[in-house]
Amino acid sequence: MDIFEKKYDGSNEVGYLGAFTKSSLLTIHLYVPSVRRASKVFLQIHADGLQRHFYKEIELKRVKMGGHASNDVFEAVLSLPSFDVGLYYYRYEIIYYNKKIEYYGNKSLEGKVFKLDDNSSGYIQLLVCNESNNCPRWLLGGTIYHIFVDRFKSSNKCPVREDAILNNDWHGGITEYPEYPGAYVENNVFFGGDLYGVIEKLDYIKSLGVNCIYLSPIFEAYSNHKYDTANYMKVDSMFGSEEALDSLIIEAKRRGIYIILDGVFNHTGSDSVYFNKKGKYDTVGAYQSKDSEFYDWYNFRKYPNDYECWWNVEILPRVMSDNESYKKFIMGKGGVVEKWMNKGIAGFRLDVADELSDSFLESFNSKVKSIKPDGIIYGEVWEDASNKIAYNTRKSYFNGKELDSVMNYPLKDAIIDYIVNGNSNTFVNVCTELYSHYTKDAANLLMNVLGTHDTERILTVLAGEKSSSYTNKELSTRKLSEKERAKAVRKLKIAYTLIATMPGIPCIFYGDEAGMEGYRDPFNRKPYPWGREDNSLIEHYKKIGRIRNDEPIYKEGLIKIIECNENVLAFARYDSKDEFILTIVNRSEALCYKLNSSVKLQDLLTNEEVNTIQPLSSYIVKLNGLVDNLNFKIEQI
Repeated sequence: MDIFEKKYDGSNEVGYLGAFTKSSLLTIHLYVPSVRRASKVFLQIHADGLQRHFYKEIELKRVKMGGHASNDVFEAVLSLPSFDVGLYYYRYEIIYYNKKIEYYGNKSLEGKVFKLDDNSSGYIQLLVCNESNNCPRWLLGGTIYHIFVDRFKSSNKCPVREDAILNNDWHGGITEYPEYPGAYVENNVFFGGDLYGVIEKLDYIKSLGVNCIYLSPIFEAYSNHKYDTANYMKVDSMFGSEEALDSLIIEAKRRGIYIILDGVFNHTGSDSVYFNKKGKYDTVGAYQSKDSEFYDWYNFRKYPNDYECWWNVEILPRVMSDNESYKKFIMGKGGVVEKWMNKGIAGFRLDVADELSDSFLESFNSKVKSIKPDGIIYGEVWEDASNKIAYNTRKSYFNGKELDSVMNYPLKDAIIDYIVNGNSNTFVNVCTELYSHYTKDAANLLMNVLGTHDTERILTVLAGEKSSSYTNKELSTRKLSEKERAKAVRKLKIAYTLIATMPGIPCIFYGDEAGMEGYRDPFNRKPYPWGREDNSLIEHYKKIGRIRNDEPIYKEGLIKIIECNENVLAFARYDSKDEFILTIVNRSEALCYKLNSSVKLQDLLTNEEVNTIQPLSSYIVKLNGLVDNLNFKIEQI
């Protein structure tokens, strides 16, 4: 008795997608079981500012379609050229012959629509956008490797700055940390990782299936993390300066690997060419004089010591991203973007994208694409980016002129919640929302992370450890027990199988694949454990990398959830061809499940036939045929 919705973008069925270009003619079919005796169906559309308001109502026509004898089929054609670019919400009003009225909305991943209360706000989201500005298709089917440069690999070729502290104990852990979370710390202890070190490990990185390296900030800065930019026009000397970046780009390209940089354009360092609070640079900084050419970049509440900062961190004065002088510096002729794009980088990940204006993002997109039409622009957005409100403004990331895609934190959280707690409802709901809200290109390019420099190490999280239970001093030496670690490694194999086979691009935070542990920042930023890696985990990552490289379905294939309960999750990736690939995982630590299938199922990870789904295990199975004809059952033994 389910009511289903299907959309067509003029010719092809588009499944669960809910974002379309303004040039589309969108045909919607609603399948209502005939026994319900529907008389009329209306589509009620609301447009969204920050407050939804009625936009229009469209009556669906009853149509005849072969093969649907048990359903009444209603059709509406939306001419999206008549819509403004923006966010819309709609629901169905069904009027029955007995005069009863019901409302349906809140679509599922499988196309079901659900009955709403009369005053329910559970509308279906529809995003109307411009044509995307040259999708970076070179990234599809690949893998991203995220490197925190100081902690990845040292070549021992680069000079140590006079005022920096070098820690030569690569395996000794983090010794510099705040007394408590949020307390000030210099962040001036380095382990000596550099770009030449990255070059030395390019073959290893490539073996993981990687075709893109995302570098943490590399521009000159005082700290080891480099988010306090001192000079956007220089690569930090401790990372090898500009010559090292040139060599990295060349050597990476030889291996089919692109380089993207972390663009930190919302704030600079106070100790910088532009602010120059310590007077270290030859320039006249904004802190030194109101006559400084950089003065208008910043917001001084009371000059000079009371100024707007990022999250009130005094060493990170916020830049007004709409300032024309600043935009010209970043995006003008001979500016920051032009210099590094002309060097051969493939794009940027934009730090704290929520705090950059739409005007800045549109100009940034235009500049990047003018130099490299298929350059990638990722945004750091922690929520659903299609309807994000930041600072009382509805963001327009996916209007076709700003971001190509974003970091997929919602999926990370849903996978962790599922593996640790068995919360299948959250997993399904998050998948439904993301893939029903994002444009097809944005969904396929999502940076699927399990951990970043801002989160605890995924291995530690999956072990169930809580940073909040310990002081920073305790966390600096704390490690998982051998038993905890062994179980967490098995869970991580499941987690990476899931995130690497979902729509999007898996992003490996350096060392996760080697079994690195770590609690909250800065304990998640330890040096890579060269010579002490978990090789079984690395091999799992390599196998999945090869599968992703070999199987085109992981580029743009749709997703259909087959089974999702508290222990077992199975979904298919499929396209218009008569083939699909199943991902099956069992998060239970004790229960086994039997696969009853009419066809032989062979695991691409092991090349062995799959009959039983073992505890704490994952499988990737390729099948021929239409996914809707899939006939198998997963039953507990």
